[in-house]
Amino acid sequence: MTQVTAFPPVWDSRSKVLILGTMPGVQSLENQQYYANPRNQFWQILYALFGRTPDAGYEERLRFALDHGIALWDVLHGCEREGSLDADIREPEANDLPAFLQQPDHGIRHVFFNGSKADQLFRKLVFLPARPVSEEPYRMYCLPSTSPAHTVPFDAKMEKWQLIKEVLDNSR
Repeated sequence: MTQVTAFPPVWDSRSKVLILGTMPGVQSLENQQYYANPRNQFWQILYALFGRTPDAGYEERLRFALDHGIALWDVLHGCEREGSLDADIREPEANDLPAFLQQPDHGIRHVFFNGSKADQLFRKLVFLPARPVSEEPYRMYCLPSTSPAHTVPFDAKMEKWQLIKEVLDNSR
C-alpha cells in the first residue's frame, strides 16, 4: 500500500458551501490539483451549475469556485491506498474539519459530500461539536460522486448537484 496525503483546503472569506471529496486520486496527486482526472466530471458539473464551460487552467478553475462561494477540501488528510478507488482506502485519517468549520472568517454553513464514501467517512471519523441553538447548524448533503467510477449518467448527477446552486442563491 502507498501512503497518500491530501491537499490543503481551497477557501476564502466568501465561501458559503464546502464540497468534500474523499481523497485525491492518482492523477490529482501527480498534478497536485483537485479533480485532475479529465474523466472526473467535477469541473464540468460545477461550471454547468452557472451555465458555463470549464476554464482550461487550474488556477482559473479554483478562482471560479471561490468567486461563486465554493470551498473545496477532502474528508481525509491521509490514508493508504493503491490506485484511485475509494473502496481501496485503508487506515484513513481525517482532516481537522471541526477546527476548519469553526473558523470565523468564512460563511460556510452547508457541506456537500462528493459521493457516499466521503459522507460515510465523515460520519465515521469527524465529530462536529454541538452548536448553540441560536446559530444555524451545518447542513450536510450527499451528492452523487463525480468520479468516472460512478457511472450514473451526467444529467442525473447534474440534477442532484443543482442543490448547490439553490443553496448559494438562497444565501445571498
